[in-house]
Amino acid sequence: MIILDTHIWIWWAGENSELTEEYANLIRSTQADGIGVSSISCWEIALLHSKQRLFLNQPVLQWLETSLSLPNIQLLPLSPRIAVESNNLPDEFHKDPADRIIVATARVYDCPLLTYDSKILEYEHVKLVT
Repeated sequence: MIILDTHIWIWWAGENSELTEEYANLIRSTQADGIGVSSISCWEIALLHSKQRLFLNQPVLQWLETSLSLPNIQLLPLSPRIAVESNNLPDEFHKDPADRIIVATARVYDCPLLTYDSKILEYEHVKLVT
């Protein structure tokens, strides 16, 4: 399984041109093994939509339900272990709670994370899809 950062999930589910062909092919090639999405990504999408920083082609709840029904998508809940891990990440990591939870989710599940986020890409304590 790979875990998608929020922006990657938005772009992939929406077939957005911002997702490179390389990343789209990577997601398709690993789809049979499962694609994980942190539950915090649902919150982050709803927040961005409510602040009109994200525009969707349908109501946000419908978009989330449709995007979570794509083949082999697994919604990964915020477990107590992930909550604790997000506050005990090794070394320095920035304070954004959604990013901390997504990174902690990847660490707890021991799965690579697919992201364009430079702060996450520079963090050496999370597996990344390469």
